[in-house]
Amino acid sequence: MKILGVDFGSKRVGIAVADTEAGMAFPKAVLENSPKFFEEFRKICEVEKVSFVVLGESKDFNMDDNKIMEAIHAFKKQVEDELHLSVIMHPEFMTSAQAVHEQGVNNMIDASAATIILQSYLDKYKES
Repeated sequence: MKILGVDFGSKRVGIAVADTEAGMAFPKAVLENSPKFFEEFRKICEVEKVSFVVLGESKDFNMDDNKIMEAIHAFKKQVEDELHLSVIMHPEFMTSAQAVHEQGVNNMIDASAATIILQSYLDKYKES
């Protein structure tokens, strides 16, 4: 079964993909968060034959919602309503910083952050 990981940002949205059998997440794409974003996201879901989505839950150091969470919740609802896919919220904390630390700055940082979120979910799933 295929899963998409999403690192949702106000400017860019990182996308990662994983197959549950392989248990490994890989960067897929970085999409501009523009009016065309959702249609591009829809196409990726269709091409990849996605079963569900793991969406990063953005919290601050006090574990309170970051400002972006309102948009993340709206995106979650849109995916569920329009694509009829389940969306699992998974904690993400400093994933972009971790991606930069591991690979340096490049144009796939947001996809790498999505990969970290998705791999964290897969690792947790393997343990249960």
